[in-house]
Amino acid sequence: MIAAIIVAAGRSSRMGTSKALLPHADPRLTFVSYLIHAAKGGGAHPAFVVGRGDDAKLYREVVSSGGVFVTNADAEAGQLSSLLAGLDCASADPHLAGVLLAPVDVPLITAATVDRIIVAAAGTSAAIVRATHAGRHGHPVLFKRAVFAELHSADPHVGAKAVVRADPARVLDLEVDDAGVTMDVDTPADYQRLFGRPIVDPLRR
Repeated sequence: MIAAIIVAAGRSSRMGTSKALLPHADPRLTFVSYLIHAAKGGGAHPAFVVGRGDDAKLYREVVSSGGVFVTNADAEAGQLSSLLAGLDCASADPHLAGVLLAPVDVPLITAATVDRIIVAAAGTSAAIVRATHAGRHGHPVLFKRAVFAELHSADPHVGAKAVVRADPARVLDLEVDDAGVTMDVDTPADYQRLFGRPIVDPLRR
């Protein structure tokens, strides 16, 4: 069993509105609903979405999209705190073999890519499988149970990267055709470049 952890507890300060709730290429979907479907469609389930406890709009979107909302009570501590909040929930299942980390601001990951990573992880002794495209590191990143304790003890200022960089020999970089694994959407300009339209603020729709 591989669970997805979609981290969405950031303030979206550069975007100016919630990235998780932005409309996707199909405007009927938001970033977070698209990623939930992509994760589950690729074989990662449950799909845990980590957000702030006061984010009622995100909570409703996650639940209506078939995800599991997880509150990060320490969201200001950074992305690692969100990964750990999701990991704590996912680890309650004794069948959990690993978790697939997918930031909500990397919204173009496909179900096919998720499937490839999970299949590759099952066939390798590597503890970490990381998607790459054209030689560039991207997301999602799969962490097997063997490194869960290291994630819990990692420097929060460095985050999960500290665990990835600790021993390159245990990391499998999986080259995929999906250019979306390296495409972050952090600003309105990023959004317009990728989707060909300006942002319609989802909090005002």
